[in-house]
Amino acid sequence: MYSHVMLGVKDIHQSKAFYDATFAALGYESGVFDEKGRCFYFTRSGVFALTLPIDGEVASHGNGSTIGFSAKNVASVEAWHQAGLENGGVKCEAPPGVREGSVGKMYIAYLRDPAGNKICALNWMQE
Repeated sequence: MYSHVMLGVKDIHQSKAFYDATFAALGYESGVFDEKGRCFYFTRSGVFALTLPIDGEVASHGNGSTIGFSAKNVASVEAWHQAGLENGGVKCEAPPGVREGSVGKMYIAYLRDPAGNKICALNWMQE
């Protein structure tokens, strides 16, 4: 559905360390910097990127926005959450766990990254 997601961050190196750790828990490679100092994570399903805002203003999170990352299983969601907490992430929402609704059953965990962006890891559970 999307080609890429790019987030504005306050400290590119702190954010890279956070995402390197959380993405490693989901089986992804570390990010790479380009010549403009932006950090990119390339996957078969899309690109995730981090940047200092190009307008020179302070980065801020989107109120009401969440970016979700697919996880292969419950254990990888838990590992993602723990890695995030150990690398500057902050708990938000309910603790990691099962959520059920009209879209199905899932295991999900939420965090705020070091720049305040709300993110989650989600595993769709089989019935």
